[in-house]
Amino acid sequence: MRATTITITGLALCALFGLGLPSYAEEAAPEGPAFNYQTGNITLPNKVATLHLAGNYRYLDPAETEKLLVAWGNQPGNDTQGAIVPTEVDPLDGEGWAVIVTYEEDGHVDDSDAKDIDYDDMLKDMKEGTEDNNKARKDAGYEAVHLMGWAEKPHYDAAAKKLYWAKELKFEGAQANTLNYDVRVLGREGVLSMNAVASIGQLGQIRSDMKPLIEVAEFNEGYRYAEFNSKTDRMAEYGLGALIAGGVAAKLGLFAKLGALLLAFKKLILVGLVAIGGFFAKLFGKKKDAAA
Repeated sequence: MRATTITITGLALCALFGLGLPSYAEEAAPEGPAFNYQTGNITLPNKVATLHLAGNYRYLDPAETEKLLVAWGNQPGNDTQGAIVPTEVDPLDGEGWAVIVTYEEDGHVDDSDAKDIDYDDMLKDMKEGTEDNNKARKDAGYEAVHLMGWAEKPHYDAAAKKLYWAKELKFEGAQANTLNYDVRVLGREGVLSMNAVASIGQLGQIRSDMKPLIEVAEFNEGYRYAEFNSKTDRMAEYGLGALIAGGVAAKLGLFAKLGALLLAFKKLILVGLVAIGGFFAKLFGKKKDAAA
């Protein structure tokens, strides 16, 4: 069996590792393409998981998701499993958002450290890591980012194997603070991750919209947490704490996709405050003009 990680990320994937809102989120909605949405039970292209979407959510397949990402200002060639968009949301609107689905292999996450995690200490370390890496961001032409604190303190449901939390971030020059809302569901050899990004004022909306998504997305038979076989399956090299701090990105080697520009941000990836892949132009906040 192949080890699995599924990542579902929010607006231009800014959410997954503490990233800023796309610049258009503070401006008028741009014109963009029309999308072909699907509803009902959607088996992801990789066959690992299924999305049970009722009337509140719609699905975009990878090709349609590519159109959305390019419309958001990202380069083409993004490798995703599709996207989820709330029915009442226009993902190109200034208040719009979407959930991007990606897939990475990694291994079974042992949750035995759940009761030992001190989330307040973790937050201190993440704040320090963020500030330590702001010089690298500025040298690369991006605004500094500050981790303000938990918008929702991490919580792990051991019975359901679900972990969720939210962070509040401030990007210099942005009019509003950014909310990153994250959900992780543990599977046999991987993690189902759901992430959304919005302004901090949308916390209530995102919280209410994301919690139902925990129920609609599930691993298919053969990939569920309870089906783990220690004799044949691979263990992940990290525990629950790393899922929050972002160690999963470094373990997966995803920063390699970012190119030479982002090698200086390796530590930032480790503390979970930079992008996990080379997908998105908007990931690091708004880049300063070359003439600035």
